Amino acid sequence: LCKMNKDAQMRATINQKLIETGERERLKDLLRAKLIECGWKDQLKAHCKDVIKEKGLEHVTVDDLVAEITPKGRALVPDSVKKELLQRIRTFLAQHANL
Repeated sequence: LCKMNKDAQMRATINQKLIETGERERLKDLLRAKLIECGWKDQLKAHCKDVIKEKGLEHVTVDDLVAEITPKGRALVPDSVKKELLQRIRTFLAQHANL
């Protein structure tokens, strides 16, 4: 329990530092650009259309759609994009080692 609490505190501290420095927004912008560049956004849009066609527009709620496409969306993120973001976060943490 104590380790989980420490991990949660560390995540909160890192997130706060990312927000304060503006790095979180830069990372989000980078992610958005990379996902568009690799066709992820178009793949997900097509999947949404398929789900709506399959279930019928009047039978799909936004919550249904989110629940249906979230796992696929996560799975479709290329490893190269994940690795690049992770590397950027590691570099940020190394530069702010006094957390």
